[in-house]
Amino acid sequence: MLRHLLLLLLVVALAAGGYFLLSPQGRQLIDRVRINMERAENKALHRAGEPLPGTPDLARLDARLKAAGIEPGAPVYLRVFKLESELELWVEKDGRFELFATYPMCMWSGRLGPKLKEGDRQAPEGFYTVSKEALNPNSRMHLSFNLGFPNVYDRGKGRTGSFLMVHGGCSSIGCYAVTDAVVDEIWKFVTAALDNGQTRIPVHAFPFRMTERNLRLRKGDKWSDFWTNLKQGYDLFEENKLPPVVSVCDGRYVFEAGRRGTVDSAVEARCPPDIAGNS
Repeated sequence: MLRHLLLLLLVVALAAGGYFLLSPQGRQLIDRVRINMERAENKALHRAGEPLPGTPDLARLDARLKAAGIEPGAPVYLRVFKLESELELWVEKDGRFELFATYPMCMWSGRLGPKLKEGDRQAPEGFYTVSKEALNPNSRMHLSFNLGFPNVYDRGKGRTGSFLMVHGGCSSIGCYAVTDAVVDEIWKFVTAALDNGQTRIPVHAFPFRMTERNLRLRKGDKWSDFWTNLKQGYDLFEENKLPPVVSVCDGRYVFEAGRRGTVDSAVEARCPPDIAGNS
C-alpha cells in the first residue's frame, strides 16, 4: 500500500513538474538556466584568453573578405539574438545583404524582454540605428558604439536608459559585450560604411531567433505580443534581404519593405498609408 502511495506521489510530482515546464513560467526558467550556463562558460573562456566557440578566424579577415567578394565600405546591417548570444554582421552585395559573419556574444545582462528603465541592467530589444556620433573609440570597454536607446518607440512607452552599447570585453550592465578582438572587426566594417556614406547603421535586437517555434514555446509570456511585433520586421528582412523601413504608429512598430536607398532610414513616429508585412 505504501509503495503504491509513493509511486502515485512520484507520478503526480512528475506530472506537476512537466506541467510547470510547459507553462510560461517554466519556459522562463528553462531560458534563464540556459542563459546563465552560457554566461558562465563564456566568462571562463574569456578569463583564460580563449576565443569563444563559433568565433570566426579573425586573423584571416582579408582572406574571408576575398572569399565573400566584398570590401569594407559597403553598407552594413547588424542583428542581435539574446538567447543564442549571437551578433550577425550583414554586408550589402549586388543589391541585397549577405551574412558575412556570426559572432558569439560574451555577455549581455538581464533576461529576455525589453529594457524598461534606467538601472534595470536589462539589454534592449527593438530597432535601433547607429550614426558616427554614436561611436566611441576611447571607450573604457576598448571600443563601443551606442545603440540609441531609448528610441521613439521606447520613449512612447515611458522607458528610460542611457549608454546602451555594443562594446568589447566580457561584462555588461545593459550592453552587448563581444570581446575586444571581435569588436575590433565589427568596428572596421561599421566605421568604413559610415565613412563611405551610410549615415545610419540599423541594429535590430531580438530576444531569440524569431521562428514560429520559438514564439510558440513562449506563448503566454507577458512579452509575447511585443515579440510578435518584432517578428514582423524580422520576417520582412528574411523575405527580401533588405533591412525594412521601421516606423512607430499607434504605439507599435510598423514596417515597409526596404530598398537599396532606405537602409539608413531613421526610426520615426509615422503611420505609412500602405504598410507592408503587418497584416
